[in-house]
Amino acid sequence: QAQLAESGGGSVQAGDSLRLSCVAATTAYSSGCMGWFRQAPGEEREGVAGVDGDGATVYADSVQGRFTISRDNAKTTLYLEMNSLKPEDTAMYYCASRPGRWCNLRRLRETDYAFWGQGTQVTVSS
Repeated sequence: QAQLAESGGGSVQAGDSLRLSCVAATTAYSSGCMGWFRQAPGEEREGVAGVDGDGATVYADSVQGRFTISRDNAKTTLYLEMNSLKPEDTAMYYCASRPGRWCNLRRLRETDYAFWGQGTQVTVSS
């Protein structure tokens, strides 16, 4: 069983909305800091949003005001609500988590996360 499993991606038009979900196998993978990253073809993976165990959040400037990260600890599930999607949001989206309470909410950094899902593709056409 995958530690983290994303779903909810798809192909949409610019301006549409999508909600991504990430289910953790156990609370060991979902009780601490969690985040969403994305990688477009030919680009490096970049941070999109993060949330700590208390619900405090951080967003990349490019998605601030359009995307919302949230978590349901009872369901060990992380969400990413994406509104007003743009073609530049096209990417593979990955869920990530790390154990413990520490969470970097100043910067979304790949190396801060220990566990990763396989990704879900989001394609936005103009």
